[in-house]
Amino acid sequence: MIDAEHWDTVYTDRGERGVSWFTETPALSLALLDAIHVGPERSLIDVGAGASRLVDAVLARGHTDVTALDVSEQGLAVARKRLGAAAERVHWVVSDLLVWRPGRTFDVWHDRAVFHFLRDPDARARYLALLDSALQDDGVAVIGTFAEDGPTACSGLPTARYSPDELLDALGGTSRWVELARRREHHTTPSGADQSFNWLALQRRSAP
Repeated sequence: MIDAEHWDTVYTDRGERGVSWFTETPALSLALLDAIHVGPERSLIDVGAGASRLVDAVLARGHTDVTALDVSEQGLAVARKRLGAAAERVHWVVSDLLVWRPGRTFDVWHDRAVFHFLRDPDARARYLALLDSALQDDGVAVIGTFAEDGPTACSGLPTARYSPDELLDALGGTSRWVELARRREHHTTPSGADQSFNWLALQRRSAP
């Protein structure tokens, strides 16, 4: 289970710009979406969206089917307030990702820094089962985690670290995915610390 109270407290105490993952523009995510030719006609879900500005960016690009999911109601409330009237164009979901049931499928699954909190094998298995059920047959997953030389904790919680190959294996390997792109990101936190991320863009492999 993902602790909603913990993440609500983080947003309440630090605000949007005080959290370590804050970025004014989600440049790496947008670059990967461009690299794999994700157009505005594609449906997209951002899991662990919180107050992230990815939603703002994809709305500005013309996306009309956008879902933002987070366990923290406080985090999503920040994004909704920032977007103003445009927030009505987003489907907002307050839920623990690991118990959520989508009821539909998506073309694009975006996850910046949820998966690396799932250190328990059962939690990772639940994540992968949900990803399988939520993604279209030809859908793509864009997932970023702390790199092998990245932090071992975030916001008071321990994290896993992955090389690109380790991340691919953890997500099911080449039997499940076709790798479309990989990127390394050096994120500077609001306090000036450097955090290394690895990203993969993957397409679900067609069944034989």
